[in-house]
Amino acid sequence: MNKRLKENIFKAFIILLLLIIGFAYLYPLAFMISTSFMDVDDLVNPTVQWIPSKLYLDNFKIASKVLDVKNSLLNSIIMAGVPAILQTISSALIGYGFARYEFPLKKLWFALLLFTFLLPVQVTLIPKYIMFSSYGMINTPFPSFLPALFGQGIRSAIFILIFYQFFSSYPKSIDEAAQIDGAGHFTIFMKIAIPMSIPAIVVSLLFSFVWYWNETYLSGLFFGNAIQTLPMKLQSFVDAYSRMYPVSDASLANRLNEGIRMAATLITIIPLLILYALLQKQFVESIDRTGITGE
Repeated sequence: MNKRLKENIFKAFIILLLLIIGFAYLYPLAFMISTSFMDVDDLVNPTVQWIPSKLYLDNFKIASKVLDVKNSLLNSIIMAGVPAILQTISSALIGYGFARYEFPLKKLWFALLLFTFLLPVQVTLIPKYIMFSSYGMINTPFPSFLPALFGQGIRSAIFILIFYQFFSSYPKSIDEAAQIDGAGHFTIFMKIAIPMSIPAIVVSLLFSFVWYWNETYLSGLFFGNAIQTLPMKLQSFVDAYSRMYPVSDASLANRLNEGIRMAATLITIIPLLILYALLQKQFVESIDRTGITGE
C-alpha cells in the first residue's frame, strides 16, 4: 500500500467521522424544526416523517403565548447580556493584573482562582443564598450581576486564564515604550492590551452569554418567579400550558402535543442561533486563536 493510498484512506475516515459527528448534532435540531411546523394530523400520520404537509404556524402562536415571549425574552437578554459584559470586563482586568504585575503570593492567588473552576457549584450554593438573602437581594438581579462584576460569574476562571495567556503573550517592552511616551497604566490597558485581546473578548462575551442564557438552576433559586427568562419558562412549560389550556372532553384540541413542545424549544434557542449566525466568522476565528473547544 503506497503512501498516497494511505493518505486517501485516512482522509476518507476523517470525513466519515465528521459526517457522523455532524449528524449527531444536527439530527435533533432538524427534528425539532420539522416537528414544530406539523399540525395534529401530521403528527399522527405515519406517512409524514420529515416534511409537513403544510406549514402550521399555530404551534408557534400557542407556544409564544404560554412562554410570554414579550416579557421573558427581554428578561433573558438582560439577565444574560449584562452579566456577560460584566464578566468579560472583570476577567480582562484580573487577567491583566496577573499577567503584568508582581505582588505577594501571586502564584498562590492564581492557583486558588483556578481552583474555583473545579469547585462544584453545590458547595457554595447555601452560603451564597444565605449571604444574598441577608442583604435582601433574593428575587433581584444582583445575585447574578455582582458575582460577574467581581470575577466570580459562571466559569469566570476560564476567561481569566484566557485573558492571562493573551496579555502574557506580548512582550513587556511594548508597555515600557508606552510608559516612556507618557502613557499611564490605564491608557496602556485600553490602547495596547485590549486591542490585542479582541479574540478573547469575543469568546468571553459569547460563551458567557450562552451560559447565562441557559442557566435555570441558580436563576430559579435566586430569582424565583420575580424574574422569568425563556429557559425558565420552558422548564415549566407543561404546567403553564395546562393552566392556560385545560383539557376537557369538549376541548381535546387543546391537548399538548409534540409540535407545540418543539415550537417552544425552538423559540427558546432561536436568539442563540441568530447570535451565532451574525458572529460566526468572529466566533470561529476567536476560538482558533484562543485554543479552547467550548467543552
